[in-house]
Amino acid sequence: MTFRARPRPRSRSRARRLAVTSLAGLVAALSLTVPATATATATEQVDYVALGDSYSAGSGVLPLDPAASLLCARSILNYPHVIAGRTGASLKDVTCGGAQTKDFTESQYPGVGPQLDALGTGTDVVTLTIGGNDNNTFINAILACGSAGVVTLGFGSPCEDLYGSTFTDQITGTTLPRLTESLRAIRAKAPNAEVAILGYPWIVPAAFDWTCYAKMPIARGDIPYLRDLQATLNAAVKQAAAATGATFVDMAAASEGHDACKAIGTRWIEPVLFGTNIVPVHPNAAGEAAMATQAMSVLNRV
Repeated sequence: MTFRARPRPRSRSRARRLAVTSLAGLVAALSLTVPATATATATEQVDYVALGDSYSAGSGVLPLDPAASLLCARSILNYPHVIAGRTGASLKDVTCGGAQTKDFTESQYPGVGPQLDALGTGTDVVTLTIGGNDNNTFINAILACGSAGVVTLGFGSPCEDLYGSTFTDQITGTTLPRLTESLRAIRAKAPNAEVAILGYPWIVPAAFDWTCYAKMPIARGDIPYLRDLQATLNAAVKQAAAATGATFVDMAAASEGHDACKAIGTRWIEPVLFGTNIVPVHPNAAGEAAMATQAMSVLNRV
């Protein structure tokens, strides 16, 4: 057995000097690797509230958000969740499929309160899409034009012939003032927030295509009719944003070539027939991600 000599204890003064020297070295090392701001309070988390209809809720994209009413068909892959995931923002998502501007101040469904209740003076960022369901503009136009297109086997412009300026008149006469009123109400509830309202991505292409007719049975002459209708709605959204100091996120250019008639993997909107979403004529997961990217770019939060 080998004995080892017991180390001699250092004197107290020498131990104290070594401790001070080690502490000073540690502080010096930390000062080289940690920014000065790190020693202050950590960066405050952004308080982000998502409002709006099915295009914001991601209705039709699975999996659904277990925290939401099934009636809202809210997805955990909607663009608000994508934004929160990319930025680390604290998200309060009250988006709900089928929402109209009135549902900002009224209960949309039992157990689903007014969306504006989610806002407060501490809210930093608000995003939304809204207006497409007012007057049932989207659903009425798609159903009307689809039915008319089937009857004429894709020829002519039966929807425009039947309805003329009905849909666009509803947007300019009713939806626009409601949009403006809603954005002002958001500003009143969240006076310190940056508010961004997104336009709707293109649903149909710029020109008729017979391969499109198989997925979206809209007659040849009604394709430009529906495009004009959607352009009118997006113009109303943009006008309301300008009147209230909100930021408009334009999806028109970004979504060109990603309409419901394109192939899987290219399209951002699912068609009426042969789509992959449980809710047709709505953004798929790629569309929601694209809306998140566009919103973050406009808000300079990339």
